[in-house]
Amino acid sequence: MEKQIRRQFQQYFGKDTLIASAPGRVNLIGEHTDYNEGFVLPGAIDRNIYVGVDSNTNRILNVYAEQYQEKFTFPIDDVHPVKGWPTYLLGMIYHLLPHKQLSQGMDVVVSGDVPVGAGMSSSAALCSAFGVALNEIFRLGLSRMEIALAAQKTEHHFANLKCGIMDMFASLHGKAGQVMKLDCRNLEYEYIPFDFPDYCIVLVNTMVSHSLSSSAYNERRQQCEEGVSYLKRFYPEIHSLRDVKIEILKHHRNGIDPIVFKRCLYVLEENQRLLEGCDFLEAGRPIDFGRLMYASHEGLSRDYAVSCAESDFLVNAAKSFPEVKGARQMGGGFGGCIINLVEKEQAGHFIKAIQEKYENRYGKTPDGFIMNIAEGAQLLP
Repeated sequence: MEKQIRRQFQQYFGKDTLIASAPGRVNLIGEHTDYNEGFVLPGAIDRNIYVGVDSNTNRILNVYAEQYQEKFTFPIDDVHPVKGWPTYLLGMIYHLLPHKQLSQGMDVVVSGDVPVGAGMSSSAALCSAFGVALNEIFRLGLSRMEIALAAQKTEHHFANLKCGIMDMFASLHGKAGQVMKLDCRNLEYEYIPFDFPDYCIVLVNTMVSHSLSSSAYNERRQQCEEGVSYLKRFYPEIHSLRDVKIEILKHHRNGIDPIVFKRCLYVLEENQRLLEGCDFLEAGRPIDFGRLMYASHEGLSRDYAVSCAESDFLVNAAKSFPEVKGARQMGGGFGGCIINLVEKEQAGHFIKAIQEKYENRYGKTPDGFIMNIAEGAQLLP
């Protein structure tokens, strides 16, 4: 891919380029917990977004996307949100270079193999790769966490998605063979080995593309905040769902809107599942971890209501395969990918069989991927 980017950059801009890459991510468990100051358990994957970047002298941002055969041009003096994926590049410029009087523009080529709209965080990978490149070109001296925070602000203000920090954090901090237990309250984290030699991660794409900036995602966040606001009347020390115990939530059930109660209950139970799941990972207990994955999906579907018929079908179908120990919808919801924990020797058979089941039901063949936990964002030589 590096040679391809260099060739394309030479073709469109007639010069060599700096190249940065950033991976998509999987999240083993802990969904919709990050913006509630809970825990998440992501890992970077071996699917990446690549950006080639160099400065130019015409104060214009020129962007070419090989994957879509699209070209965009924006004046560097007027950086604001736009429709479509270029808004992420503009957002990173705005948040990383707010006080710099840019005397030069930029030429950018974007490519990669992270599926868009599949719950693997392609937008966070794009922000992360571009952020690493800007940090190098302009000698900003920023930490990976500072780049992640800029990417989160970009999602908030340039894509209108009030997401947590998990996606960009994972893309920037990933390590091969290890997942990251991230505390989204204080951003402290620890690496936990994903060391199941006989098991692998298989992603199955529903082929239902979601739009997280649609009202449903932000509505869930608002409902959680509504639950916190109610409980805070009785417990002023509560600042987020992280501070709430399940018994307290259940004690006040009659005073809370039933839908808000279900949303809050899911978040509290998901945090418990994640903490228990970390113990299972460290103890080498994949079957027990898989059981928590199934429970996570049940909560996503029943209580948080962010699943869809296609996702539920794939998870229920996975239960019919003894080689699958756990499965759940991954990402913001309403489609995207199902993450499965599968016996490694049977992974190819499982992908073919689940594709056949899905095609018989929905008339289309879902993509299936065997994923490895990989390194995070980096500059390429």
